[in-house]
Amino acid sequence: MPQYNAQTTAEEVANDCRAFIANKTALVTGVTLGSLGAGFATTIANYAPSLIILAARDVTKAQQTATEISTISPSVKTRILQLDLGSQVQIREAAKEVLEYEEHIDVLVNNAGVMAPPFSLTQDGVESQFGINHIGHFLFTNLIMSKLIAPGKPSRVVNISSDGHRLGPIRFDDWNFDDGNTYDPWLAYGQSKTANMLFSVSLAQKLGTKGLISVSLHPGVVGTQILRHDVDESVKALENNGGYLENCKFLEPAEIRCWGRDHVEAERLWKLSEVIVGQKFDY
Repeated sequence: MPQYNAQTTAEEVANDCRAFIANKTALVTGVTLGSLGAGFATTIANYAPSLIILAARDVTKAQQTATEISTISPSVKTRILQLDLGSQVQIREAAKEVLEYEEHIDVLVNNAGVMAPPFSLTQDGVESQFGINHIGHFLFTNLIMSKLIAPGKPSRVVNISSDGHRLGPIRFDDWNFDDGNTYDPWLAYGQSKTANMLFSVSLAQKLGTKGLISVSLHPGVVGTQILRHDVDESVKALENNGGYLENCKFLEPAEIRCWGRDHVEAERLWKLSEVIVGQKFDY
């Protein structure tokens, strides 16, 4: 397997992984042109995926990315999905639409997010970074799980985290920053990125035996590590299930803040997330 580092481009890794991209269906959130999600989608478009589902709050912007993909590779099919991660009602509508698709989803890339904005709440009263970056993806992913889990069809969920997870843990007793009175945009960002990591830990723990591989990663490797290892033949991928990638490499536990890898914290977050969305997800 080639050695990758911070200078490796998405195109280089995608080319190495062309056999794992071909004929796969990928769903990626947050796909405005110039974004990480759009970069992932346009990169894999060169390597014959079966379908790329572009999920975004603004369907006009998603269509612009779809047009770019058709320019790069006219034979690649795209599909637009309206997904507003700040509205649980709309998330449920989007998930219902996905469940009606015929295709199995091989790769889900939870990429959409916001970074350090002024304090605001989602439509459901959740601090916007925690609500959009984590809670929205938590609900959407679990609602479409039957499209990811199927006998003999392994799948991957990639949660885009950040080195920003080092800024802070989950504030279990005050995740809404006293409704904005104690809000620090960077602490809130750190909380949301830690949540992305813990979500992958939980998914791996709960669904790894059903063929789901879930990782979180620093965004410098978007579009490079999604299909790097074939699940059927890579024991190493299973060993790293729930792990965190930076510069195309799984970091050792000692290199990650303890709050971003703790299984007890991951389970606490799962239960808190269930309370916030008003639905339990047992596997």
